[in-house]
Amino acid sequence: MAVQAIQAVRKMRGGAQSHLMLGSDGQPYVVKFQNNPQHVRVLANELLATKLAEMVGLSVPPCDVVEVTEWLIENSKELMMDFGRKQEQCCAGLQFGSRLVGGLMPGLVVDYLPEERLAEVKNLAEFAGMLVIDKWTCNANGRQAVFYKRPRDKKYAATFIDQGYCFNAGEWKFVDAPLRGVYARNLAYRDVVNWDSFEPWLTRVEELDPQKVWSLAEMVPPEWYGGDVTEMERLMEQLLLRRSRVRELITQFRESSRQPFPKWMKMESVVVGRQFVGPDWSDDIRGPVM
Repeated sequence: MAVQAIQAVRKMRGGAQSHLMLGSDGQPYVVKFQNNPQHVRVLANELLATKLAEMVGLSVPPCDVVEVTEWLIENSKELMMDFGRKQEQCCAGLQFGSRLVGGLMPGLVVDYLPEERLAEVKNLAEFAGMLVIDKWTCNANGRQAVFYKRPRDKKYAATFIDQGYCFNAGEWKFVDAPLRGVYARNLAYRDVVNWDSFEPWLTRVEELDPQKVWSLAEMVPPEWYGGDVTEMERLMEQLLLRRSRVRELITQFRESSRQPFPKWMKMESVVVGRQFVGPDWSDDIRGPVM
């Protein structure tokens, strides 16, 4: 059952020209429409990738299918799409809705933090986990996040938004590149030292039950991908096969000119150096401890 949109609040920033709308459940949703300027498939991408991230325990907003009626569009002048030389009404029907981070009366929500505040984000380690999802799903866009804290909180927490360009946006092809789907600032990966830094999210992806992945495909309205079930099946099959490639794709990013994980490099140099250190014969030689 889709959530019913009952009120248009305002237009949001961004290339998809989303609109903030109030749902029948009393929650505010950032709604992407089928006739957005990017591609109709970005709605499917948002639902699939957000749900996948949620499955492995990452901080993403709750999302749902939101129904917007013809009556609401006709009576909400702001529900328009701007295509430069022309404008058209947002289309009616089933749209993608992502719960507004912080709600309508947020404590404080920002999309940028200075270095000293970013370093203090409570769940900074989750950027490594979201990298797992972005590499797995071939996010063609830079990683987007917003930061929220309640009025009494001292530190922000990150919530990962905007998964529309996963699966290479409207193309549904996996065109991988080392610097795709990554956050713009290396500080987000400050604490990555080895593969353990990507846990538990990496193992959860690698061991994710295929039936759970297929169940997500069944949640996507057919009109979000042209009704071609064969295309959706192919996407899901390729996605499941790619679970075994996530480490390889992260390694390509790690070895890129950006050098995103400086602590990993230091750890490796220490290990290599110790390989050439001889045993300490000053202690008694003992057998293995059983």
